[in-house]
Order: sequence, then structure tokens, then C-alpha cells
Amino acid sequence: MNRRKFINLIGCSCLSFGLHSCTSAPITDRKQLKLIPESKLNAQAAAIYEKVKEKEKLSDDLKTLNEIKEIGKKIETSVNAYFERENLTNPTSNFNWEYILIESKQKNAWCMPGGKIAVYTGILDITKNTNGLAAVMGHEIAHAVAKHSVERASRGVLLQTGTSLIDIFSGGALSQINRSTGMDTVGLISSIGIMNPFNRKQESEADYLGMIFSSLSGYDIRETEKIWERMKEANKGKEPPQFMSTHPSSSNRIKNIQQWLNEIIIKYPPII
Repeated sequence: MNRRKFINLIGCSCLSFGLHSCTSAPITDRKQLKLIPESKLNAQAAAIYEKVKEKEKLSDDLKTLNEIKEIGKKIETSVNAYFERENLTNPTSNFNWEYILIESKQKNAWCMPGGKIAVYTGILDITKNTNGLAAVMGHEIAHAVAKHSVERASRGVLLQTGTSLIDIFSGGALSQINRSTGMDTVGLISSIGIMNPFNRKQESEADYLGMIFSSLSGYDIRETEKIWERMKEANKGKEPPQFMSTHPSSSNRIKNIQQWLNEIIIKYPPII
């Protein structure tokens, strides 16, 4: 088989596979590519979560942990109620929710695939109050609800395959560049030109969905803008240029939040 026929065969096969693996993100209806089974990622996330609990120092602040669990339970319930009311498939039906509070100065929180959530005590200086904490948790939960990890893993597989094929049919030119420069040139270009903008799109989507989930749960989403003002102040201008970052800049996030606020308050009032 000659080179042109091989490329066409691979291209058609990938396109066919991709078309059968396209779905849409909940509520936003953004088209997504999912090549990796969600069940596989959920199982891996659960195993990693157990290791995190063993390795990290868990906070003994039971009052805050209970507040986190209460917020989480409200968001769980409101998400279930919303998708049931709209007669839509519930993307959290296979979640096994769990919450931990990690003693750390890191201003961080995350939600793994399948609903495994961690909040770091350092971010409490930014959230300040219950509505602020709900905004952060809503954002992180939105990543899991929208299956962003599945999407990123799938895109990574596709990108890796494409890069390998380019290297093969360029006679190893890309590998030669990497050896000459001593760095992963292809990886850097892919990150800046493809993966980073892609992840910024996910972050903005999580901002939007997170505000919806917080609003449905009865929290005041006007606090979301204040959180990013405080985060901007805490970073003190140390944010990297946006094209180098996987996250939108704080200024852009604030601008988006201001644009979405009234629409979400009106369209997604408390459901519980």
C-alpha cells in the first residue's frame, strides 16, 4: 500500500470513529469528542482519590467539612432535579459523590470524574463565605458533569496519534527537531495552539455551568464575580499570558460572569 492510500485509510477510519463518538455537553450543547470510556476514567479517579486521602493531611475542621458536604448535597439534588424536570439524561446518575477537606495553603479545589471532590483550606481565604464556597464547588462539579476529563483524554489520544502519523510521513522530521532543540517542540506547539485554547473553553464552560448549578441550589451567584476579584488580587499580576495558560485570565472571567449573571438568575432560579 502506498503512502497516500495509507493516509487516506487512517484519516477515514479516524473520522468514522470520531463521528460515532461525538456527543454534546449538557445545557450548553457544545459538541464533544469522547473516545475514552467514562467508566474507565471514573474507576481510575476513585483509585487515585483513595491515594490522595492517604497521602494528604485531611483537615480536622469538621464545621467547614460539613458545610462542604451540605453545599455538595444541595448541588447533587438540584442537578438531579433539573435534568429530571427537563426530561434529559442525568450526567451524574453514575456518580459516587464524596467530599474531603485538605489542610494546605494551596488555593485549590477539584472534582474528579465520578464526583470525587477535594477542597483545600487555602482557598477558604478566597471564598470567604458560603456563597463563595458554593461558587467554587459549582465550578469544579461542572467539570465532572460536563465530562471534561473524558473529553481531554480523548483529545489527547487523537492528538498523539496525529502527531505520530505526521512524524512518520515527514520521515522523522519532527523527532529530529526535538533532538536538535532538546525540547518537546511538537508538544509545546500543540499545547499552546490546540490543547490550551481547548482547555480554556472548558474552563469558561465550567464557569457558566457552575453558576447555573449554584443558582439552582439556592446560592447567591453574585458572589462569583467577587471571588475572581479576590483571586486576581491574590495573584498580584502573576498570571501568565492567556495564550500560555489553560485558564482564562481573571479579567476575562469577570467580564464573562458579568454578562451571564442576570440571564442565569432569571432562567435558572432555585429548584430545591
